[in-house]
Amino acid sequence: MAETTIYQACTASIDEADIGSLLKCVAEQAQQQNEDLIGGINTFYLIFAGALVYFMQLGFAMLCAGSIREKNVKNVLLWNLLDSAGGAFGFWSIGYAFAYGGDDPESTQKTFMGNSGFFLTGNTDMEFWFFQFAFACALSSIVAGTIAERCQMMAYLCYSIFLCGIVYPACAHAFWSANGIFSAFAKEPLWGTGVIDLAGSGPVHMCGGVAALVMAIVLGPRRGRFYDDDGNVLPEPVPMGPHSVALQFLGTFALWFGWYGFNPGSTLFIHSAQLGDVASLVAVNTTLGAAAGALSGMFTSTLIDERKTGVYTWDTTAAMNGCLTGLVAITAGCATVEPWAGFVIGLVAGWVYLGASALILRLKIDDAVDAIPVHMFGGAWGVLATGLFSNPYRMELAGYATGNLGWFYEWGRGSGNFTLMGIQICSILFVFGWTVVMFTPFCYVLKLLNWLRIDPLEEEVGMDLSRHKGSAYQSDDISDKAKNEFYSSRRKIQMDLSTSGRRKSSKNSAEAEPKAESVGGSEHAAEEAA
Repeated sequence: MAETTIYQACTASIDEADIGSLLKCVAEQAQQQNEDLIGGINTFYLIFAGALVYFMQLGFAMLCAGSIREKNVKNVLLWNLLDSAGGAFGFWSIGYAFAYGGDDPESTQKTFMGNSGFFLTGNTDMEFWFFQFAFACALSSIVAGTIAERCQMMAYLCYSIFLCGIVYPACAHAFWSANGIFSAFAKEPLWGTGVIDLAGSGPVHMCGGVAALVMAIVLGPRRGRFYDDDGNVLPEPVPMGPHSVALQFLGTFALWFGWYGFNPGSTLFIHSAQLGDVASLVAVNTTLGAAAGALSGMFTSTLIDERKTGVYTWDTTAAMNGCLTGLVAITAGCATVEPWAGFVIGLVAGWVYLGASALILRLKIDDAVDAIPVHMFGGAWGVLATGLFSNPYRMELAGYATGNLGWFYEWGRGSGNFTLMGIQICSILFVFGWTVVMFTPFCYVLKLLNWLRIDPLEEEVGMDLSRHKGSAYQSDDISDKAKNEFYSSRRKIQMDLSTSGRRKSSKNSAEAEPKAESVGGSEHAAEEAA
């Protein structure tokens, strides 16, 4: 059946001789169709971008699995699945409401958190919730690799819900809500501009990196990483992984691919040529930031090794994590900096990664996948770099106020105005302070409840064997002595349970005997009757 045209719909109710009314009807109908089309295009764009962001979960899972020892692969893969499951529950129930609930674009009042829309009640844009849910899952997965191989499942599930339901929503609200403290989209933004962070170097990556730092410190390092069994400091940290460089590279490529939803999708709309230009610039800067980070990380590492050993080597870990740090860093300013600046930001990000990675090793903080250098340090550099390189033309095109520019551009026009840099610095301090204040007591409560760290013997034999009914691989990484001790401990637990069950059964029988006698006579009488 042919679809009715606008003209046919109008002439059905209006006389063709009434030209004025007919033209008005045609114009109104065309405008309505145009608005419907715009809405449909933007909805599809956000759902598609959200799907790309969610694809990053595969990247996190593969990168984490490849970076650790083979005896814990099943455990960390399950963790990444629980990031989605627990994160979805936390963000659906309270997280989204705390992040964006009750937003009033017409109000000048600033709020710390949202206060309505719990369990997606009320009028909620479902496509926007889905996009933000994918962000929350990505944030949650940042911590998985850092605390791998030594954290209990209960602690991980609790942390995933807590991070997605409470900690991250406050950061998202502050940066992106219409009533957020630092939001550039508020009616009266902070100091006339608000923070510039398009896709979340601060509220997503830095928040996740700080959470990983807190948990790594409270949890402590893996056995044998920095100390021997007697607690003595080892001369050098003991390498623990990776068991599969192939999985690491697969994860890195999947993350890079997903970033094309993470950053361009954060424009939220695509219905005009101007928005298309902004999204295109974002995609270009995302590419250049990743490429520059990989190059600077790898070649700088090569030069350092050559100075130490006299031999040129090419470090795959430095290349991969340099690439990821470049992606994290360009996430904030990808819509407001020129491509050459995007390359510079990525270049510096590779150096930031190498320096931060060396620092946490010196501080004896055990990060199994270097998520803290990549996300916390890389995110902080990205927010700062945006305050340096944002230029007026790109800011205006992306919808930001241009009263305060990037510091380099302020110097270029002879002002030295530090306002935007000041906002960026304040936002970094906010993310760091809020995450530390919330996550530190949370981790210590888990530790007090004995929910945080696994048993030393389970850590030695691996989480796969001890908690997931067998290893993912046929592994030679576990000693026969450790296996025998583990199986002996499990047999003892089973014997204790069996003994306890027999005692309970005997007790129940003893309690039941008087009752049987009172009802049907003595046991002897019953036997004689039989």
